[in-house]
Amino acid sequence: MLTQGLDEYWRTVVNTIQDGVMIVDTQGRIVSVNTALEEITGYARQELVGSSCTIINCTSCELARDSEGCHWCVMFQKGELRRQRCAISRKDGSVIHIVKNASVLKDASGMVIGAVETMTDVTDLLEKETQIETYRRELLAEDTFHGLIGRSPAMFQVYDMISNAAQSDAPVIIYGESGTGKELAAIAVHKAGARGGKPFIKVNCAALNESLLESELFGHVKGAYTGAHRNRTGRFEVAADGDIFLDEIGDMPLSTQVKLLRVLEDRVIERVGDNQPIPVQARIISATNRDLPTLVGQGAFRRDFYYRINVIPIKMPPLRARKEDIPLLAEAFFRRIKLKYEKKNIQGIARETMDVLMRYPWPGNVRELKSAFEYAFIACRGDVLEPNDLPGDIAQETAAPSTPPLSAVGDLDAIRKERLVAALRASGGNQSEAARQLGISRTTIWSQIKRFGITEP
Repeated sequence: MLTQGLDEYWRTVVNTIQDGVMIVDTQGRIVSVNTALEEITGYARQELVGSSCTIINCTSCELARDSEGCHWCVMFQKGELRRQRCAISRKDGSVIHIVKNASVLKDASGMVIGAVETMTDVTDLLEKETQIETYRRELLAEDTFHGLIGRSPAMFQVYDMISNAAQSDAPVIIYGESGTGKELAAIAVHKAGARGGKPFIKVNCAALNESLLESELFGHVKGAYTGAHRNRTGRFEVAADGDIFLDEIGDMPLSTQVKLLRVLEDRVIERVGDNQPIPVQARIISATNRDLPTLVGQGAFRRDFYYRINVIPIKMPPLRARKEDIPLLAEAFFRRIKLKYEKKNIQGIARETMDVLMRYPWPGNVRELKSAFEYAFIACRGDVLEPNDLPGDIAQETAAPSTPPLSAVGDLDAIRKERLVAALRASGGNQSEAARQLGISRTTIWSQIKRFGITEP
């Protein structure tokens, strides 16, 4: 019937497209398929044509037989389907996830004579979405704290300070070398407290000159200076009753420090070119990699301003001071970057590579470690990251180390099991106390005991 009406030109077009195309009559018998549908289903054309379309076992099929003998499929009642996500079974029994579009076919008199369906194979896309969701959940598991990764004692101290700071409205300042994660810590302070659902506004104090920084922070009125063609709202107003993050505050000009001191004391700002006070409620979170007491002694930083912003200090440890976190960080970066380079079949990190990562002093801290993995993924030609895939200065790190404990270079499960056993021993087998020591839930303790087969503390 319909097969005879398909001319050769149309047949060529249909067989060229990548989506599967299937035409059925009103009884659901397949009358025509294209080459792509053969590839998607695994059935040959001869096996499909003349068979019921139920041969592919589509999960979206809805039967609608009734006493009046209406068309056998709900799609005939609806007239069309758009972007229907479903699954079909291939000839070999495997399941293929598809997005289906369908529409009825009518003759010149308007009578329904069949239907056409197109099927797009989205199995790979669905698997990637599942993989991303799995990675996301793993990265939010017990080895992280509001985006910060680490289970070392130094990081637990940071987490405690962040939790305490989050419950206060007092100014917070985060100290640490470049690349230690000061901005992530600031975001954690924001998210962990009552202001978490409110604005978080970032300003880099080192990126702007004095006049632009004041305009950025406080806003300006039209005509305040050359180029001020309209009023502008400053970052403090935008932050409202959320948090404003002043990064690199050690580079802030002295004149701006004076004006910011007034904000801290009086909780008001004035736009550049205006003297109208505007009340503000934003909490200030600042960060610096500089030694502020030394700058104060040199007269490069105001003493009174230093005391106002240094109310709740948080110190981010350098990576060399928490090397036991390197395997966790390495695993997290590996998974994130693997998603970007999905065409590369890189399956893991060689143990020798982890040894090198553990020995290297990491002057650029966590940021340098992440950059090293970006480089390694580009350089890698095998299925695991080898030492020679790392940047040259890291790969050449051959200094003989003192023999590290297994937990420093072992896999993540070994690390978690070792820590769990140690915590259970220290707590005399009290799972609640062990959970408190490790900063995880009692449910997680219980599940890990079962997972690792631990029978006695």
